[in-house]
Amino acid sequence: MEKRVIIFGGTGFLGISLAHYLKEFGYTPVLVARNIPDKDQGFEIVRWDAREVGEWKILLNRASAIVNLAGKSVNCIKTPDNCDAILRSRLESTMAIGKALEQIAFLPKVWVQMSTAHIYGDPAEQICTENSSLGYGLAPFVGKEWENTFLKVKPKEMREVRLRTSFVIGKEGGALVDLKRIAKLGMGGKTGSGQQGMSWIHQADFNAIVKRAIEKTDISGVYIVSAPQPVSNTEFMRKLRTRLKIPIGLPTPTWLAHFGAKYIFKTDPELALYGRYVSPKRLIKEGFTFKFDTIDQALQNVLAKNDVEKQKTYH
Repeated sequence: MEKRVIIFGGTGFLGISLAHYLKEFGYTPVLVARNIPDKDQGFEIVRWDAREVGEWKILLNRASAIVNLAGKSVNCIKTPDNCDAILRSRLESTMAIGKALEQIAFLPKVWVQMSTAHIYGDPAEQICTENSSLGYGLAPFVGKEWENTFLKVKPKEMREVRLRTSFVIGKEGGALVDLKRIAKLGMGGKTGSGQQGMSWIHQADFNAIVKRAIEKTDISGVYIVSAPQPVSNTEFMRKLRTRLKIPIGLPTPTWLAHFGAKYIFKTDPELALYGRYVSPKRLIKEGFTFKFDTIDQALQNVLAKNDVEKQKTYH
């Protein structure tokens, strides 16, 4: 087997970060995606429509691993068209990978499949683990269909790891971009009740968990990918304001969150008004060490100035 990792949906924030991380450990990442970045990333990038099998299938032959991150961002207004695209983009891309694997001679050893911690819904107080019941609503429905499709099309011979991931904190993208903007506009207080859970993970820890999933042949199944110390929305925004040195943050009542999400940020207000507390029980039990296990540590690293090299924190 070559040390080649095929990253589907690999030209987004997470894919590019993961590719650079894996390269440091001698892997050859190949990115398969619908969008090709204008800036050269230093990797082979193959375009696909995220629906059909293409010539990229030959890249899977003798690869070390597949990492599937493909899917339309949920950071959008939930129109019927967008809801349909969120679901279809995940299911169709996963099915295409499964069909491609049927057409090659030498399967990769492992398929690492992105999923979402939002699959547990939005319980107000419960701390969810891998064994918790799944939730109700659009995101849990999408998460369940995504995982079920993956399990149907994955070859039986391949090891599988499903990553139920909370929102990823990083410099180059993700939810923190909008949260910083909100704080700088002076609206960095609590949103709605402020008690909704904000489960998060630093991009360096996310990358390390994916690498672990690729390399540890004795692990499989579902893992919650989130830092061990989730916080409330109120606490998260207070910590963010502190790091940004913004002394005051006005609260955002529910009605204003709906207005701002739709007309300013062009996104779904429920992303801010609801949340969940999740705990990475399996990772903790198996001895994974988080580099950034508190929100203070994560924000200090991500928001520090001139810290490009600090971001390259490896396990």
